[in-house]
Amino acid sequence: MGVDTIKEALPAYAKDTRLNLGSVTTTSSLSPQRLWGALVATAVASRNAVVLREIAEEAAKNVSPEAIEAAKAAASIMAMNNVYYRGKHLIGDEAYQSLPARLRMQVIGNPGVDKADFELWCLAVSAVTGCGVCLESHERALIKTGASREHVHDALRIAAVVHAAAVTLDAEAALAGLDPLGTKTARVPWGRGPSVSHQVTASRW
Repeated sequence: MGVDTIKEALPAYAKDTRLNLGSVTTTSSLSPQRLWGALVATAVASRNAVVLREIAEEAAKNVSPEAIEAAKAAASIMAMNNVYYRGKHLIGDEAYQSLPARLRMQVIGNPGVDKADFELWCLAVSAVTGCGVCLESHERALIKTGASREHVHDALRIAAVVHAAAVTLDAEAALAGLDPLGTKTARVPWGRGPSVSHQVTASRW
């Protein structure tokens, strides 16, 4: 169970992703807490049930429950912040920059773990969701804490590979006729019932 399960589930055409997943989880400049927190946070952000479940299970063997909760908190708060700050930036009107967010973000100030670790996880999530403003902000904050650019780079590598694994497994599930809950969707001819499809219980993998 864990990362190896994800690697085994990846199809042959995703060999690069499979090998990269092994690389980012075994050869990293990050501490175990930063590594596994980044993996959990980006798995949440990538929104694939298999990837999240397997990474979270292995993370629980390597870091504390508090670290896992903080990693999930990073993914949760950045799901909001990435949309908000990217939206303000993309509008392109400087007048919006002076408007207060009026959104609660207290977990950033009190994440329950080392703040530099939390900043790294926020950066990794921002890479998945593509918020340039947030990436710049968290990168600057990390460098000020003494984190190296190698640490930032490794967080980006983790984000990229976890997202690739999630996208690939989502695609394979869709092609196999499985919905996100792992039930098989069988098509019903149009007009033969109240619904165009019905659910058939099936194992996802």
